[in-house]
Amino acid sequence: MQKKIRMLLLLTIDVLTIIMAYYGALWLRFDGVIEAQYYELFVKYIPALIIIKIVIFMVFRLYRSLWEYASIEEMMNICIAVFAANTAAVTYLVLMQESHLPRSVYVMAGVFDLIFVGGVRFVYRALRRFRNKNFLIRRPKSQNVLVVGAGDAGALIVKELKTHLELNYNVVGIIDDDLSKKGHRLNGTPVLGCIKGIEEMVERYDVDEIIIAIPSATREETKFIVNRCKATDAKIKILPGVYELIDGKVTVNQIREVNIEDLLGRDAIRLDTTAIEAYIKGKRIMVTGGGGSIGSELCRQIARFNPEELFIVDIYENNVYELQNELNAIYNIFGFEEKLKLRAIIASVRDKKRMKRVLEEMAPDVIFHAAAHKHVPLMEDNPYEAVKNNIVGTFNMASLAHELGLEKFVLISTDKAVNPTNVMGATKRFCEMIVQAHAKVSETEFVAVRFGNVLGSNGSVIPLFKKQIENGGPVTVTHREIIRYFMTIPEAAQLVLQAGAMAKGGEIFILDMGDPVRIYDLAADLIRLSGFIPDEDIKILITGLRPGEKLYEELLMEEEGLKKTLHEKIHTGKPLDIEYEDIVNKVDILSKTADLEESDLLISELKRFVPTYRDNKELNKSFLETEDVS
Repeated sequence: MQKKIRMLLLLTIDVLTIIMAYYGALWLRFDGVIEAQYYELFVKYIPALIIIKIVIFMVFRLYRSLWEYASIEEMMNICIAVFAANTAAVTYLVLMQESHLPRSVYVMAGVFDLIFVGGVRFVYRALRRFRNKNFLIRRPKSQNVLVVGAGDAGALIVKELKTHLELNYNVVGIIDDDLSKKGHRLNGTPVLGCIKGIEEMVERYDVDEIIIAIPSATREETKFIVNRCKATDAKIKILPGVYELIDGKVTVNQIREVNIEDLLGRDAIRLDTTAIEAYIKGKRIMVTGGGGSIGSELCRQIARFNPEELFIVDIYENNVYELQNELNAIYNIFGFEEKLKLRAIIASVRDKKRMKRVLEEMAPDVIFHAAAHKHVPLMEDNPYEAVKNNIVGTFNMASLAHELGLEKFVLISTDKAVNPTNVMGATKRFCEMIVQAHAKVSETEFVAVRFGNVLGSNGSVIPLFKKQIENGGPVTVTHREIIRYFMTIPEAAQLVLQAGAMAKGGEIFILDMGDPVRIYDLAADLIRLSGFIPDEDIKILITGLRPGEKLYEELLMEEEGLKKTLHEKIHTGKPLDIEYEDIVNKVDILSKTADLEESDLLISELKRFVPTYRDNKELNKSFLETEDVS
């Protein structure tokens, strides 16, 4: 109702301003004494002029804008609308009049229109600001804010912060490395200097919060800025990357805390969407372990490529239920042109009979096999479960894919499969062997994709660290020198899809994980980003390596070699000579041994079948002696 009243009020004011504009133009033209013939023309044609101009104003949506936030874009729209309206009005008068108004009247009426129509709307904005009791007097407890970035995004953020007075922010200045901007003002806020001087600026202006507003910055640039900001006591926030900003619109709601992903993540990856679309669009796609971190993100990414149908398979119903609701909300409720045909299936990959019925009924073209037990310490204590779920489950799905003649089978593997020092890694290495063995005898394209830790995944240390910080510490790290490779969940899922498009059969694709990260430094960064000082406010406690845990991870075995692919972030290892019948026999032995639930015997068999499976103590000692991890 308020919206309709406001629109009606503006429309009424515009009618009055149109009348005033023409009358005022005539009054000025004739020095206050309007000749009778021109006054009669004014009275005769003013109703038509009002209708013409109001209709054009509606076409330009002058009654739809939120004028409390009016800016240069709205002013430009008013100028164009007024010009169009006056052009239409003059055309009408020229066509209809028996005698014309003086040409100067048309010009002055247009100027008055611009002044009145624009002025009313910007006065409305000013009145709203004056009405706020904090406009002239700043609250004593307001937050002093420093904005990093004097570009378009920085300008929009400054404007937004000044508009939303209820946030109680006082923007003290902007910093930018473009020295030509220093000393100038952006939306009334001074550009103080460059990023290297941020510590001095924070201290001089008593800054409480720093907002990084450079969405186009690379990860390395963002990391540099954040590290400079971390040297201060101010809280750090950031504007999302440019790909998250729709049509350049920036709002205060998009400002968020700096995440560890902003420091560890890499630049946006380049995808060959045509190649991915070729094997997903219009196809029936199944994702096992679809409720997990990687599996669920794979489902989200696959949905973008319009599959004929997407099947989410998992034994745990809660995550599948949430993912199903999420995808349905996005694709099937909010009016997408391409609806997503989706089906959730609660089943275990261990149960071959059940999975055979599922595959025969669903008839998928492609399977992404992400179902696995992944927690290293838990699998050390429960090796038979690791063998049943990882090895037997993978063999069941691979053999069914071969038997039913599916197009493609993609195994999600891990860097822990390389020279494994734990049960989980050994089982995943055996899974790679299963895939390569099937590739030799099947028309189905069997491939594996190997990568390291994924930021924020269920098995990642980051959720654990965050919870420990929330509880006041300590943050537990198993060894001061332990290092890991990291990538974001979306990046991992996208590269898995890309690798699937490259598959010819039998390859192990190895994703470029970037530089390794010391977990101790990661913990310290998370503590700082949470507003605390490591080892003062929150302690970092070294607990010692867990059973089966490496100090480092590898992505390649010596005998595999490493070859480049057409994608700069994907490499491939040479397929090994693994016989299918040999793998079938070994799976049978491991399955029967797992049923006995005798850990020592089962681990002994694993070591026999996975020759690279070794004790972690010797490897870690060698690593500390030969590697510089400082």
